[in-house]
Amino acid sequence: MLDSKIPSGPLDDKWTYYKGHCKLVNPANKRKLEVIIVGTGLAGASAAASLGELGYKVKAFCFQDSPRRAHSIAAQGGINAAKNYQNDGDSVFRLFYDTVKGGDYRAREANVHRLAEVSVNIIDQCVAQGVPFAREYGGLLNNRSFGGTQVKRTFYAAGQTGQQLLIGAYQALERQVALGNVQMYSRHEMLDIVMIEGKARGIICRNLVNGELERHFGHAVLLCTGGYGNVFYLSTNAMGSNVTAAWKAHKKGAFFGNPCFTQIHPTCIPVSGDHQSKLTLMSESLRNDGRIWVPKQKGDTRKPNDIPEEERDYYLERRYPAFGNLVPRDVASRAAKERCDAGYGVGTTKQAVYLDFKFNLINKYGKTEATKQGIQDPDTETLIRLGKEVVKEEYGNLFDMYEKITGENPYEVPMRIYPAVHYTMGGLWVDYELMTNVKGLYCLGEANFSDHGANRLGASALMQGLADGYFVIPYTIGNYLADEISVKPIPTSHEAFEQTEKAVADRINTLMNIKGKQTVESFHKRLGKIMWEKCGMARNANHLQEAIIEIQQLKKEFWTDVRVPGTINEMNPELDKAGRVADFIELGELMCKDALNRNESCGGHFREESQTADGEAERKDNEYAYVAAWEYKTDSNWELHKENLTFEVAKPTQRSYK
Repeated sequence: MLDSKIPSGPLDDKWTYYKGHCKLVNPANKRKLEVIIVGTGLAGASAAASLGELGYKVKAFCFQDSPRRAHSIAAQGGINAAKNYQNDGDSVFRLFYDTVKGGDYRAREANVHRLAEVSVNIIDQCVAQGVPFAREYGGLLNNRSFGGTQVKRTFYAAGQTGQQLLIGAYQALERQVALGNVQMYSRHEMLDIVMIEGKARGIICRNLVNGELERHFGHAVLLCTGGYGNVFYLSTNAMGSNVTAAWKAHKKGAFFGNPCFTQIHPTCIPVSGDHQSKLTLMSESLRNDGRIWVPKQKGDTRKPNDIPEEERDYYLERRYPAFGNLVPRDVASRAAKERCDAGYGVGTTKQAVYLDFKFNLINKYGKTEATKQGIQDPDTETLIRLGKEVVKEEYGNLFDMYEKITGENPYEVPMRIYPAVHYTMGGLWVDYELMTNVKGLYCLGEANFSDHGANRLGASALMQGLADGYFVIPYTIGNYLADEISVKPIPTSHEAFEQTEKAVADRINTLMNIKGKQTVESFHKRLGKIMWEKCGMARNANHLQEAIIEIQQLKKEFWTDVRVPGTINEMNPELDKAGRVADFIELGELMCKDALNRNESCGGHFREESQTADGEAERKDNEYAYVAAWEYKTDSNWELHKENLTFEVAKPTQRSYK
């Protein structure tokens, strides 16, 4: 049942071979084919722009009021590409290897190698669109380092790379809208997939302005709807980010791959109280120049600037000397948790560590700028001032954001950071062509499981989204649609559309008619608390079993006591949220089942029962070197299918960053 469709031949040649042998649709026939794209972040916008440019009739949907509000806009640090502009030893192979190793050998080799190959094209595409990447003095594009690598391969636009890349993709999308090749539906949320004779043939969506349900036909459906990190309630995701589109596809037969693989980002502003509804990311790029530390003395209450250098524990540099502060995210997150749990945490909650820039303001940037300006023997104050000017140019908006949120000036006092839920490596199972096991249903970007294994390296999310949309799906969708040319557009009066719309309407009416006493938000908070405490940074069998029972009870309570105010046929954000939280509750149960089943530690999935003597994650390759693809059967009932992973080039070894 799980045919990954990986081309034969050497790893280096698979993508080239595929492109040379896949079926094509000629330009005249492309105009006969309709494609639905749900989601307009980097993956969706780039796919819509590319397919529109090729001549397909595209319908694009987003629940925001504009494609520019997609959550891709929030990415800060950069985008990876194996350009080797720094001449520091980078290559396509090194990017491939770092990604497979960083994902703890739980990703499909062929997909990762393709991602590394097309990464070099992405940068050229974005530069041509006018994306204002940072440049060196000589005019070449600049790079910086990210976690899990020993080369500089991350291209960036200050601390707003996601925003600039999304604007580029948005412009390309809007060009196709203006030409009439793409029809844009904003404020529309997909609520179900329409299946006809075993193929995805359309969607049912709700107009979020007037509440009306709409039917749309497509020869193929592409889901580009992002990740499901908001299942934890507190995360770095936008408040509207949800799993509904992917979950509806899952319940229509699409397998869900590795749902327990969620990423905890190590550099986020810590939780400060129950009033919060989301967390804020501080880009991983800050680990280039900031040093992470805690006091060597437990419970030290002194201000950070009063703690002398010899009484500071730069624990990442101590434990992982080869990579230091730039270890992968899962490693850095667990190390921060370990220090805080051991009593060395800082701040009012003691659930934080310091990210300190003063050392580099003085010794790196200050001295560099002083030399450039010809200043002889500058004092410390001058070095700090000169260093601040350089850092402000590269990270200024991040520092400003931190100060606005915390009221502290990070140029003068260290930032306080702590891990938070950020990205989901799990998602709908897809084959090499990015098609789910449901014919005609594709999944791109963070919404699928494909390229990152158990842990995503920093700056690879933007890379995957654009790779899927610009360079992969234009080839792979043609391989499917070449056989669909003779299929005439199916009228939306077809009984499959009517039955699916009725099921959607019935569910909405059920939600509205519960008329309980508890708010949707309260259920979401309770779910998030269960997930974070029992399926978060560390997991064990007892907690996961407890979580499954608690989530099942929460689900029963939700469907008997939730209160959704307002009416159906109007703009009703609480109704929108209720449907999304109901899906999160079901997803949470599957995540815990998947985490319980995977009795090993790998990447972001850390089972306390499976760790080395020094506290590192311990994989069990002989038992769990597979993709866990879950098939929905009935309520609280899933069947596990396994796609075994084989490693011909990147042979699995115990990860070490020491």
